[in-house]
Amino acid sequence: MLEKGVPYTITDLVSYQEGSVVSKTVIEKNTGSVTLFAFEKGQGLSEHTAPFDAMASVLDGEAEITIAGNPIKVLSGETIIMPAGQPHAVRAPARFKMMLIMIRS
Repeated sequence: MLEKGVPYTITDLVSYQEGSVVSKTVIEKNTGSVTLFAFEKGQGLSEHTAPFDAMASVLDGEAEITIAGNPIKVLSGETIIMPAGQPHAVRAPARFKMMLIMIRS
């Protein structure tokens, strides 16, 4: 976990690793979490569902996020909400970093 009350450059908190998806949990509470991801080109997260809405903000690069079979390009600086109970997947057509915020209520 990060030290509270200290400023950070969010994109520096997670690094790209060749052929991998790297994740770093920034905040983990019973009520929700904030996780940073760095995806190398061609990597992704397979289709799954979550019991709560999740917000993905692309911090660097571009992502392809598929929600209920609909692929959506999400660019750096853009945010998308993945609805609870709907299947979604993440793919990296190019390397990218994202912040995932999940509120469990």
